[in-house]
Amino acid sequence: MSRVDHAGHAREFLRDEAHRQFHDQRLWELREKRDAQSRAVPEWERLREAASAIKTHTLSQLADYLEQFEAAARANGVTVHWARDGTEHNAIVHRLLAAAGVDTLVKSKSMLMEECELRPFLEARGITVMETDLGERIQQLDKQPPSHVVVPAVHKLRGDVSEVFHHTLGTEAGCEDVPTLARAQREHTRPFYARAQAGMTGANFLVAETGAVVVCTNEGNADLSANVPPLHIVSAGIEKLIPRQADLGLFVRLLSRSALGSPITQYTSHFRAPREGGAMHIVLVDNGRSTRLKQDRFWSSLKCIRCGACMNTCPVYRRSGGLSYGAVYPGPIGAVIDPTFNLHRYSQLPYASTLNGSCTQVCPVKINLHEQIYAWRQVIAEADELPPARRRLMRVLGRTLGDPARFRAAVRIGGALRRRLPRLLLYLPLNTWGRGRELPPMPKETFQEWYRRERGRDKP
Repeated sequence: MSRVDHAGHAREFLRDEAHRQFHDQRLWELREKRDAQSRAVPEWERLREAASAIKTHTLSQLADYLEQFEAAARANGVTVHWARDGTEHNAIVHRLLAAAGVDTLVKSKSMLMEECELRPFLEARGITVMETDLGERIQQLDKQPPSHVVVPAVHKLRGDVSEVFHHTLGTEAGCEDVPTLARAQREHTRPFYARAQAGMTGANFLVAETGAVVVCTNEGNADLSANVPPLHIVSAGIEKLIPRQADLGLFVRLLSRSALGSPITQYTSHFRAPREGGAMHIVLVDNGRSTRLKQDRFWSSLKCIRCGACMNTCPVYRRSGGLSYGAVYPGPIGAVIDPTFNLHRYSQLPYASTLNGSCTQVCPVKINLHEQIYAWRQVIAEADELPPARRRLMRVLGRTLGDPARFRAAVRIGGALRRRLPRLLLYLPLNTWGRGRELPPMPKETFQEWYRRERGRDKP
């Protein structure tokens, strides 16, 4: 597969000033709301420490907790399946649906199902799949993937949604009234709950002690998907485990505050057993997670609770849009996770970062995201996955920065050129740094020059 051209896709997004400004402002508002919520909880940093410690403990004994969860779930009357990758996951789900004669499926938002490309897999086999989350449904109707792990259509303006709904749901042309648009989607979706023979949900948390699946939503669509159709299928990554029911309150307190700046989601639903007369299945999916668990520099990314806080604060993500990453997981967490799926295809994503560390500062489970992004750059260079032009540039920079005399000469020449050359010559197409940003001003003298001049004054 070809490399994702994040920079090229970002330039396309940046051409539309209205979308760029809205996207940046909307996500920064979520960051500010998150900060307000964190300041309102005096023990916030202790909560982060505790959540990180619990996740570390769970991942260090993941096999044991998976077995405990499976035993508890089976005791509750749930059938548990294991999938090594997305292909096995999709095959298991299709087999369950085919056995039940399902031709219509309703599902709530699940990044894992996106990761496994479940919807196109089922639709190619004649099964109608209805996304019931508003943002996911907008993206489904517009034939686009989600651009954010929590707010899938955050890159769209009202006019965009109005146009999509007009062409697909028959709403009035030009209608941008939010309640009217939301009601149109709800009225279109609700009959599918009664019509569908199966419903699917993801899982925010799996409780090993009780075998419970916990799903957090603001629309209640997961509850309808799980409880109205007779068959409920849960897709969950193996990293979603927490040990005890008592641990759950900690993560619930952190999740919505970090994601949306709200104290709690509208619905925190616990599914432990099939409803009367129905059936419940849980598909536990690896898809590279156990391999990542063995990677010293990247295993802690499995702590992620998919809150999206790192995306809301990231200056690159806010200004380039989630679709520019060409992957299910955009933003800082995507730059860490995506290369584990395909190093060549996603080798450019770790460079879509300023390494400012803001993502690490807001992560509720204290993943060292900016350090892992930097570590991926090292891996990519060692694997010879840099584009030819960047590879040549890095060699030149390496020789220059590795030799004091060359470095000082480059600084003198660069400073002189920066001060004397006209802007037109500085911002040539070859100057990729100057695309979308200004070159930093050059000081009149270097620190070394200043030091020698000042020190020379003290000599007798």
